[in-house]
Amino acid sequence: MAEQDKTECRESGVVVITGASRGIGAATARLAAVRGFAVAVNYTTGEKEAADVVRDIVARGGKASAIQADLAKESDIVRLFVEAERQIGPIRGLVNNAGVTGGFARVEDVTANLLERLFAINVSGAILCAREAVKRMSTQHGGSGGSIVNISSLAARTGSPGEWVHYAASKGAIDTFTIGLAREVAKEGIRVNAVAPGLVETGIHAANGEPGRLERLKRTIPMGRPGKPEEIAESVVWLLSSAASYVTGAVLEVGGGR
Repeated sequence: MAEQDKTECRESGVVVITGASRGIGAATARLAAVRGFAVAVNYTTGEKEAADVVRDIVARGGKASAIQADLAKESDIVRLFVEAERQIGPIRGLVNNAGVTGGFARVEDVTANLLERLFAINVSGAILCAREAVKRMSTQHGGSGGSIVNISSLAARTGSPGEWVHYAASKGAIDTFTIGLAREVAKEGIRVNAVAPGLVETGIHAANGEPGRLERLKRTIPMGRPGKPEEIAESVVWLLSSAASYVTGAVLEVGGGR
């Protein structure tokens, strides 16, 4: 009976998901809503796609709102959290999903401008989002706790030589940040974890100029295929949920064994 009750338990509270208009972010937003979370669907430029995600959630009886914010700007990040609380309610979760790759390039061809934008979004933006979440969720600040899930990448472990070492370095920073923040706020009711996807069927490959990248690299995956955004979302939402109540400081690799 206890096991049955645990399985049927629905989550509650508002989760902010950055970069949620497409790919892993959109899949996570839809699944989080199915599991009971209200969702703040953040986007930077994909207004129509974000509206579609919200429409899907509402059509299934969920609660969601699309909120535009550029995570390279601190003022936009603060506004994102203020608006999420105003439009939906108290924040109990954050998924730091938004990110850019900087494109394929060897290190010898990387520019300072590329690195500035890359780290502003992938690292500084994620840390500032976590700051705003902690301010609202920490029991030390009068909150009732919550969960943060950072989206890392297997690139942090492989290094992605010849493709995007710069991107891999930014995700390595996210892994370290995850571990440190988890230990910092563990006694304040906040769990912090990361999911590190491998090769996933999203538009990121075509957007970076190689639509056939998954086909080229699938032989390097022991399971013989790339993952789907929905498969990554399952891991993210599990870490957000009460089912993962004793998990913090973990970096969960979801890459088909790669």
